[in-house]
Amino acid sequence: MNEKLRFAVPWITQRADPYVLRHTDGKYYFTASVPAYDRIVLRCSDTLGGLADAEEKTLWHCHESGAMSKHIWAPELHFVFGKWHIYFAGGEKEDIWKIRPYVLECEGSDPMTGQWRELGMMRCAEDDEFSFRAFSLDGTVFESGGANYYVWAEKVGVGKQISNLYIARMKDAHTLDTVQVLLTTPDYDWERHGFWVNEGPAVIKRGGKIFLTYSASDTGVNYCMGMLTANEGSDLLDPLSWRKERYPVLQTDRGRGIYGPGHNSFTTDGDGNDILVFHARTEAEIEGDPLYDPNRHAMLLPIRWENDIPVFGFDNTL
Repeated sequence: MNEKLRFAVPWITQRADPYVLRHTDGKYYFTASVPAYDRIVLRCSDTLGGLADAEEKTLWHCHESGAMSKHIWAPELHFVFGKWHIYFAGGEKEDIWKIRPYVLECEGSDPMTGQWRELGMMRCAEDDEFSFRAFSLDGTVFESGGANYYVWAEKVGVGKQISNLYIARMKDAHTLDTVQVLLTTPDYDWERHGFWVNEGPAVIKRGGKIFLTYSASDTGVNYCMGMLTANEGSDLLDPLSWRKERYPVLQTDRGRGIYGPGHNSFTTDGDGNDILVFHARTEAEIEGDPLYDPNRHAMLLPIRWENDIPVFGFDNTL
């Protein structure tokens, strides 16, 4: 196909937490957080590059009050359990930081034209006394060994809350089958700027391994990507199956004017090459609260593989 893509530059502007899915029919879908945090949008294109100019359709709008009425964040589109689903997080106007994970389900075969209905909040396993009781967001889904797994971020602790990543096996599209397992907590200094954060998980596989990237620290210039690795076929609910990288795998590059890269997803281009989709800023200084600055832009970056290990550096574009 030899599609010409531009890398490490704004691709789709003012779209944070970008998620791209290339479906089995070859079509590409794009969704992301919009600056108003009040809706879920979706684009579709026959090519990855075409998503930049594709029509953006609003699939769902937030409620006027109560659950799912504020801070609609980080939607992801997945075809699981035989249907299209969107996983996202939302708060309440009456309690804006009561962020919880929710699920939409499409009643048709085409996510752009089908009717979407609310399945409600993600449900934990019956014997799980902890999941989704506090600030919870950034749910993603991946398959391994015939089972679907859900990975998400949730805050714990008294006083200065810490955002960890958890994993559980899924029973159905919006119910977990197992008790949460802690995957990673902010251990290192690069995960603790501003806030102690691990969030935004995403999965890519190669060579019998599962690579799970995540984002760390506050949403300014210190935002960056870390990575965990597990072997396919291992017990993914055993924390010892996962190895955590000591240092970030992608971070601010002041020379290129790319600040705070993170909250990524993975896709492939028309020739099957693996592509990292992420958001970043093009300015170092932000006036006011970075959360409400709209200028986090979706960008693309080719992935270089070394001994079946992904390398995400900006030098990949050279």
